[in-house]
Amino acid sequence: MGNSMFCYQCEQTFGGKGCTKSGVCGKTPEIANLQDLLIYQLKGISCYVKNLIDRGETIDKNIVTFLENSLFTTLTNVNFDSNSHVKLLKESQKIKESLRNKSPEGKYPDAATYNLSDTKEDMLKDSVKAGIMYDENLDADIRSLRSTILYGLKGISAYGHQARFIGYTSEQIDQFYFLALEATTNDNLTLQDMIRMTMRTGDMSVEVMKTLDKANTSRYKDPSIHKVNVNIKKGPFIIVSGHDLRDLEMLLKQTENKGINIYTHGEMLPAHGYPELKKYKHLVGNYGSAWQNQQKEFDGIPGCILMTTNCLMRPRETYKDRIFTTSVVGWDGVQHIDVNEDGTKDFSVIINKALELGGFKEDEKPKEILVGFGHKETLSHASEIVNAVKKGIIRHFFLIGGCDGARPGRNYYTSFAQMVPNDCIILTLACGKYRFNKLDFGTIEGLPRLLDVGQCNDAYSAVRIATALADAFDTDVNSLPLTIILSWYEQKAVADLLALLSLGVKGIYLGPSLPAFISPNILQYLVDTFDIRPISTPEEDLKSSLKQAN
Repeated sequence: MGNSMFCYQCEQTFGGKGCTKSGVCGKTPEIANLQDLLIYQLKGISCYVKNLIDRGETIDKNIVTFLENSLFTTLTNVNFDSNSHVKLLKESQKIKESLRNKSPEGKYPDAATYNLSDTKEDMLKDSVKAGIMYDENLDADIRSLRSTILYGLKGISAYGHQARFIGYTSEQIDQFYFLALEATTNDNLTLQDMIRMTMRTGDMSVEVMKTLDKANTSRYKDPSIHKVNVNIKKGPFIIVSGHDLRDLEMLLKQTENKGINIYTHGEMLPAHGYPELKKYKHLVGNYGSAWQNQQKEFDGIPGCILMTTNCLMRPRETYKDRIFTTSVVGWDGVQHIDVNEDGTKDFSVIINKALELGGFKEDEKPKEILVGFGHKETLSHASEIVNAVKKGIIRHFFLIGGCDGARPGRNYYTSFAQMVPNDCIILTLACGKYRFNKLDFGTIEGLPRLLDVGQCNDAYSAVRIATALADAFDTDVNSLPLTIILSWYEQKAVADLLALLSLGVKGIYLGPSLPAFISPNILQYLVDTFDIRPISTPEEDLKSSLKQAN
C-alpha cells in the first residue's frame, strides 16, 4: 500500500482522473500520503475549533496561522520535502490535543478522535484512512463538493498567507477555514448544505482577495503602468519566482548597492507595476516565461533563484545548488531560508552565491512589455473606455487569464488571443498571460489592447473593473460585452472560479479540461446555474462570444 496514492487536485492529473502511482507534479506517494494525513489532521482540529466558535470563544491566532500554512503547504507544486511534512504533522497533533482538552464531550468524526502515530512509517500506514476515496460508500456528489471546498480553501490559504505576511488579515477568513473544513467531515449535511458551503467558499475567496489587494496596495501603492524589460542584463543576478511581494521587497533592500540585478519570474512579473517596488533601480526586468518552463530556463544559469510560493518543479542537478526556497516551499536537499521571529529574513546566503556565480556576461538588446493595469489604473481611463464602447469603437472585452501548464491543449489561449478582433480589448492576469504577453496587440483609442491586470489574486481587480464598467452602463456584469476565458491549473484557480460564481458571473469558458473532482451531477448543476462552458475551439468560442454580445 505504501507506494500508491490518489490525488486529483490539479488540472494535469493523470488521464484526467487522478494520479495513483506518482504525481505528474513530481510528488511521490510518500509526500501525497503525508499531505492527505495533514489535511485529515486539519479537519480534526477544525471539528474542535468549530465548537469553540459556536460558543463565542476567540481562536488563538497561532492556530489560524498554522492551519493556513499547512493548507498552503499541500497546494500543487509547493512542498516536496518529507521532513517538513512530518514536522507539521507533529505540530498538528499538539494543537489537536490542546483543543481536545478544552472541548465538550460528545461524538466527533474520526479525523478529530484520531491520534497521530510516532514514526513516519506508521503515519504513512495511517494515511490510508485519510485518502479521498477511502469511504467507498460516500455519495459521489458529496465527495465532489467536499473536494471543491477543500481546494477552494487551499487557494484561499495561499492568498491569506501572502496578506498575513504583510500584516493584513480578515476575521471572517480566519474563522471560515475551520467552519468549512468541519463541513467536509460532517455527514449530517445535505447536498443543499454543501452547495451553500461551496458558494460561501466563493464569497470568502472574494474577501481574501480584497484583503490581499488592500495589503499590496497599502504597502506598495496602487499599481500603475510600467515598462518591463524581458531580456537579460550583464552582471550577477537573482531571479525571484512565486507571488510574495514582501519577500521580493526584503531581497531588494538587502541587495541594494551590491551590484546584483533582480529579475522577476512567473507570477512575480506584476511586481514591476507597484511604485514602491519599481523604485529600486536594480529590479531590472523579468526572466523567462511561465512556471512549467523553469527546468529548461533555469538550466545551468550563472545566478540564483528564490522560490517564494508555488510553482516549484523538480530542480535539475545543473541548478540545484543555486535554487533556494523560503516560506512554505520546499524540496529535499534544496537550501531553505527561514523567517526570523520578527518576520524578517536574512538573504545573505543567496546574495553571496549570486556574487560568486558572476552572472550573465553581456546585455541582450532590451525588449519591453507593459504591466500595471490594476483596478485603479484601468479605471482612471473609465470614461474614455465607456465612450469608446458607446461609440462602437470598442466592441467587446475578453478576460483571458488563469494559471498555465504544460499540456498541449493550452495553446488554445494563445490562438484565442491572436484571433480576437482589433476592436476588442484583452484583459489578462496570472501566468496564463505568458502564452501571449510578449506579442504586440497594438492600441485602441490610445489604450493598449492588452491590459495586464496582475497576479492570479488580481481576479479581484478584474472584478472591480467589470463592476465599475457595469455601473457606468447602468447594467450588471452579465450584461456587459465581456467574456471570461479561464484556464485553471491548481487550487488558486478553484478559489478564483468560486469567487466569480459567488458574484453571479455567468457564461465563463473553462479549460483546458474540466476538474476531475467535479462529479457529472455537480457539473450539470454548474452548467444549469451558471452557464459554465467547457472550452471547444478558439474559433467556435470566439464566434459564440461575439454573437451573444450582439
